[in-house]
Amino acid sequence: MNLPNKLTVARIILIPVFVVLCVVPFQFGEVNWIGSVIPVTSLIATLIFIIAALTDWFDGHLARKYNLITNFGKFADPMADKLLVTAAFIILVEMNIAPAWVVILIISRELAVTGLRLLLVEGGEVLAAGQLGKIKTFTQMIAIPLMFLNNFPFAWTGIRVDLIFLYVCAFFAVWSGIDYFYKNRGVFKGSM
Repeated sequence: MNLPNKLTVARIILIPVFVVLCVVPFQFGEVNWIGSVIPVTSLIATLIFIIAALTDWFDGHLARKYNLITNFGKFADPMADKLLVTAAFIILVEMNIAPAWVVILIISRELAVTGLRLLLVEGGEVLAAGQLGKIKTFTQMIAIPLMFLNNFPFAWTGIRVDLIFLYVCAFFAVWSGIDYFYKNRGVFKGSM
């Protein structure tokens, strides 16, 4: 098993640790920073989320740079990413932090684009991440930690920067999803 795949496996292992820290009512106290009251468990869970998200970037970078791309990596890397983000969003809805309709929109887009990718792979094509999809990913990776940290470090301003990033993410999720399907509409020709 090469290093990128080990990082992917590590990310998969971190997901249940992240979930347990978020949903089990541990009483480790709170930290008060610049107007944000953050439970210590949320702080630790957020750090785990950030580490896991960074391994996603790092393993992909290593795999491409050193030509360490494997079938396991092609399968496990995007799956680990989707599991991590989906778990985080569902927990945020459960905690009444993220609006359910926004999370449903983002997750539905993920499932639809994953399905499109599968159809394209059958035809020998690869659906590379476009710029709009990259913006969606970037904004969700900012929104999720901000929401788990109670909008730290922006809480003192009264501006919900965490929700702004979430809504921007939802906007780009829809736009990029439409863009992917429009550009690849040929995959459905003759099948309806």
